Amino acid sequence: MLKLRRGMAWFIDFALVTGAAVLLAVLTFHRITALVTDVPSLATKGGLDLVTSRGDVVGASEHLGLSLWNSVVLDVEEAFGALVLVTFLYQWACLRLLGRTLGKGLLGLQVTPQRSRHTLRRAAVTTAADVAVFALACVLLIEGHFLLSLLVWAAAVVLFLVNAVPVFLPGRRSLADRLAGTSVEGTFRRAGADAPGGVPEGGTWP
Repeated sequence: MLKLRRGMAWFIDFALVTGAAVLLAVLTFHRITALVTDVPSLATKGGLDLVTSRGDVVGASEHLGLSLWNSVVLDVEEAFGALVLVTFLYQWACLRLLGRTLGKGLLGLQVTPQRSRHTLRRAAVTTAADVAVFALACVLLIEGHFLLSLLVWAAAVVLFLVNAVPVFLPGRRSLADRLAGTSVEGTFRRAGADAPGGVPEGGTWP
């Protein structure tokens, strides 16, 4: 069934994205750990702040703490940005070069047409729906914009559903397909499909 295969293909592709997210999380954790445990560097910076503080020990300590926090936040935000970029490049490169992502290829699906403008649009919308808007909500939360983060998170959920749910409806075209002018077709053929009158499993069977 084409709808089931599309759902399974999405899970495979999303598992690959999740794997990339885990690798980035591990890398970011090590960056933050190295930053926090760099005692000589922190001590030197703190000492210089203290010497130039004219007795404002609290202010010097606060400045050191804010500097450390900003470095940690920057590392996390860079990780989210890298995840969005990796997801987009994965979607775009697979569609442009192969006409399918790895998940779709394993399930016998392909995206048509493969022209550059179509693949760019589809990759952009898919990345936004699956990763980018959620990443933006997380970044806003880290920056302390709690209400805005909540609103963006709600928008991310709506966008995800608007993109995914139509796949299981009669038209079977996601938001990404509609905006990009593409469609997903089956490449596996049923027995007898090559015989006269046979048709591929692209959704035209009765």
